Amino acid sequence: MDLASVWEIFLFELQKHPLINQCFTKKIAGIPFLYVFHKEHLTQNELEKQLKASAKIAMTGKKITSETTFVRNDGIQFVYRHRFFVPQEKMFCCGNMCIDCIRLMK
Repeated sequence: MDLASVWEIFLFELQKHPLINQCFTKKIAGIPFLYVFHKEHLTQNELEKQLKASAKIAMTGKKITSETTFVRNDGIQFVYRHRFFVPQEKMFCCGNMCIDCIRLMK
């Protein structure tokens, strides 16, 4: 599963909001941080609703979940720790007769 395309869709959908000027990600110590530069009248609550809506669109049709954690607000900039998670469960049968085989789940 290619998370780069999920991030691309997520950022594209987020940029569509009329009060967002720019958004980008930066990895620091392997943790993706989301930087959102906004126009004057965007509240944190409104931005978090938009983050959830954009993530939902990016995750449509995929078995991915997301987690967003507020880090800081510096005037016209919000910083979040945003991650997309791929499920840890097996998604195919490897043929090794595993006890947690996907064939036995049904």
